This record gives sequence, C-alpha cells and structure tokens, in this order.
Amino acid sequence: MSLLDEAGAVRAGEALDADRLGHYLAAHVPGLELPLAVRQFPAGFSNLTYLLSAGDVELVLRRPPFGTRPKSGHDMGREFRVLSALKRGFAECPRPVHYCADPSVIGAPFYVVERIRGIILRRDYPPELPPTPGLVRAQQTALVDALARLHGLDYRALGVAELGRPDGYVARQVEGWTARYAHARTADAPSAVAVTGWLASHLPPESPAAALIHNDYKLDNVVFDVDVPGRLVGVLDWEMATIGDPLMDLGCSLAYWVEAGDGPGLLATRMLPTHLPGSLTRTELLERYASQTGRQLPAVAFYRVFGLFRLAVIVQQIYFRFFHGQTPDPRFAALGPMARVLIERALAETPG
Repeated sequence: MSLLDEAGAVRAGEALDADRLGHYLAAHVPGLELPLAVRQFPAGFSNLTYLLSAGDVELVLRRPPFGTRPKSGHDMGREFRVLSALKRGFAECPRPVHYCADPSVIGAPFYVVERIRGIILRRDYPPELPPTPGLVRAQQTALVDALARLHGLDYRALGVAELGRPDGYVARQVEGWTARYAHARTADAPSAVAVTGWLASHLPPESPAAALIHNDYKLDNVVFDVDVPGRLVGVLDWEMATIGDPLMDLGCSLAYWVEAGDGPGLLATRMLPTHLPGSLTRTELLERYASQTGRQLPAVAFYRVFGLFRLAVIVQQIYFRFFHGQTPDPRFAALGPMARVLIERALAETPG
C-alpha cells in the first residue's frame, strides 16, 4: 500500500457537482483536461478538503463546511491571499492556483492549490510506516523547526501586515474565545468561567516581536516526504493565519501534545501520535523551539492553558452544529465529552 495521504469517497451530504466544477475550472486553470474526478480527504472538522484529478493534474479544493457557520469564519479569499503571499518566503506552503468567490459553482466560495504529495500523520501511524523512536523524534523535531522558521519570517516584507493587529492581540484572543464558548455552549456543556477568569487576570506582557502565526499548527496539518519520512515538505490549512504573539501559536500546538503519562482522560482526547516512544515531551518541544528562535519563553503556563481552552472551544463549536442537527456527521457526537475533558485539564493546569 502507498504511504501517500489518500482521499476517499465523498461523505454523504458533502458532494460537489463535478461536471459544473470541472467546466468552471477548465475555463480558469490553463491545461486542465476534463473529465474531473472528485474525492474527499477524510480528516478535518472545519473547512472541507477535496482531491480533484484531471488527467495528470492533481489539485486540492478547500471550501467552507455545509450548514450554519460564523460570518467571520471560513474566509476562502483571505486564506488564498495568505498562501499567495507566503509562497514567496515559505517553501512548505501549497502553491495557490485559483480562487472562486462565486457561490453558484459549488454552493460556496472556494479555492484550489497544487497538491503536496506525501505522508500526513493522523491519530496513529499508517501500518506501512513503523513508528520507530528515531523516526518519531525526527518528524516532531522537523515540525518544531518549521514553526520556528515561520515565526522568523519578515511578514511586512511578504506584504501580509494587514492580516492582523499585534497590539492587544492576546487580550483580544482571550475575550474572543470566551465569547465564542458562550455562544457555542450547549445544555450538556460545562461552565468555563473559572478558566476564562484565570486567563483574563493573568495576561502576559505584550510581546515585542509579533510574527506571522499559523494558529492551528499540528502534526496532521503538515506533510512528510514519502522517500525520506523525517523530512517535512508541506504545511497545510492556513485558514486562521494572522499576525500576533508567536507564543500563542506555540501554546495552541501544545494543546494537541498529549504525552504517554497524561492519564486516561486526556489520552482519550488524543488526536495525534505524540505519545509514542521517541516523542518529544512538551518540555523538550519548548526547549527546541527556544533554541531555534532565540526567543525567551515566559508565562508558558498561560499559553498552554489558553491553547487547551481554545481547542475546547473549537471542539465545542463543531459539536454545537451536531447537537442542533445542522450536520449528521457521526464523528461529531464524541466532541461534546472531549470539550469537557479539555476544559477540566485547562483548569487543572492553572497555577495557584
């Protein structure tokens, strides 16, 4: 079997009109030959990702989820602009091909990029790739190093300074995610007042070194080389990229970093294979990042707690759609209990 991350059948209720889409793209992408085949990548709970094949050409299409979604979220045009600028300074991002603002083509705005072929690690390693301790450590180290490179880019020179307002960024994030949780809270969801109150009263000093941040940086959003599996060749899913405190980006990555000794509750929420022999500990991850960037890492507990809470909100927002019947996807049923565990863990990690 191939180690390539493969697409499968399109999920029920998420189909695209391949004929209409194919004719549209043939008129806008030079050299595209019909017919167009459409398959869907299985992972992801937010924007939907499809593999488009036409002759020897492979493209990846991103579109917002079906159903109700936040007005300010899932901005395909913004994500396409980020990729267009970022490709000039960060080789690991996909090459943007076309953006379509017309919702009549597939029911929503969308964009397409060239496919980066390779290995994407999900909850567990594929059977064809034994997770030896050496490989696990090499891939996780490459993950940290790419984040360090991203945070070292001159975002002004890339022309993306307008993506965000770094002044007051951390405070706005705490306020914004607190409000999002309140709006997404369902009858079976726990209160998060203790966590949000602690975050609001423990804001770190303003960072003097803002950076272009990914905002959802984790193992299943990067691609590794099939022939040299320890080499990172792609970083995907730029929908939440902005300009802000790079340690907030690091804290959000830490939220996904479940270690072998974290206990059954947190291990049950594990989305990625960060618990295997050879894995970096969270402390080692921080040390590697600090050595690669030269940054000081003050108030690490704040960034970790924020990352856990933010992940809980993301999970709860998706569960909200399932709870209210806006999506039938059975994967979403387990997200309510997962949000509870993450909030409990965030509270447990608040110092003092």
